[in-house]
Amino acid sequence: MTRKNVFATLGGIIAVGAIIGVLAPILQKLGNPANMGICVACMERDIAGAIGLHRAAVVQYLRPEILGFVLGALVAALMFKEFKPSGGSAPMTRFVLGIIAMITALVFLGCPWRAILRLAGGDGNAILGLAGLAAGVWIGTLFFKKGYNLGRSYKQSTATGLMLPLIMLGLLALRLIFPPAEGADKSGILFYSLQGPGAAYAPLAVSLAAGLGIGFLAQRSRFCTMGAIRDLILFRQVHLMAGFLALLVMAFAVNLVLGQFNAGFENQPVAHTLHFWNFAGMLVAGLAFALAGGCPGRQLFMSGEGNSDAGVFVMGMIVGAALAHNWGLASSPAGLGPHGAVATIIGLAVCLWIGFANLKKA
Repeated sequence: MTRKNVFATLGGIIAVGAIIGVLAPILQKLGNPANMGICVACMERDIAGAIGLHRAAVVQYLRPEILGFVLGALVAALMFKEFKPSGGSAPMTRFVLGIIAMITALVFLGCPWRAILRLAGGDGNAILGLAGLAAGVWIGTLFFKKGYNLGRSYKQSTATGLMLPLIMLGLLALRLIFPPAEGADKSGILFYSLQGPGAAYAPLAVSLAAGLGIGFLAQRSRFCTMGAIRDLILFRQVHLMAGFLALLVMAFAVNLVLGQFNAGFENQPVAHTLHFWNFAGMLVAGLAFALAGGCPGRQLFMSGEGNSDAGVFVMGMIVGAALAHNWGLASSPAGLGPHGAVATIIGLAVCLWIGFANLKKA
């Protein structure tokens, strides 16, 4: 007899979205950056800095939440016999999509999760980002209707399926071996920010527990912000969107309770007010997520299930974070990076080319 997966029900996905919506503001209250209790893009960017892939001194910290996402999903997948190693579906294309997704998310300054959390914290600029995300996913659905497909994936070895979870486990070991030292910007081989967003973090045990819990629940529920918009546009299905909205509502409520709600466009934490580029950055990121088949959080959860294609996308995002900061592509509260606009335009062109180049005739 097969046990029913309660998290796959409408009530289950709402519960998972609500739990994430509660945990993110609490992580912020306990030390994570403002309106950044959880942000997959920002946290992967910080990890890239922590291991020395870029040297932006204010965004270097090995975020336990991301490690927990993958490892929590792995535990869930193993427990419920959903660990199924697979891959080989256009890995290089997925790597490039990951790079583009990260670079353009950093033009907006956040992934879809942070866009929701920024809005829940009162940041009006997030409205432009969410509108751009929806527009990008909508463009992706146009490709889906025309037969866009990156090709089938194939069964792979258990060792291959475990590769990204093992990388995350290795990073966790490094975090434990080389903890932050008071007043030092380096501990062993890891870099640490002494100021800025990278210097703001919740206690290790809390962050890791939150990441593990969310990874477990999101694997069971298939929580996906991009999928929520895609399914609403393509199929008029609201299942995933219910989780998306539950996250927004609960994060808004908890922010009010914790005194973390500050409505407006100006002087929002780690945000800029360039409306067009907030929209355009997330449009390109949304299109990249759609073409790759999942939001950045979902890519981490699928990696925990043994999907090496998702793992390649994750590695692309981490490399993209390094490029964004080494090449002056990432935005800051002061505005766009020196080459952020050009990167966004090139990213859009590459995504469109990938979309047209992978149309399959029926």
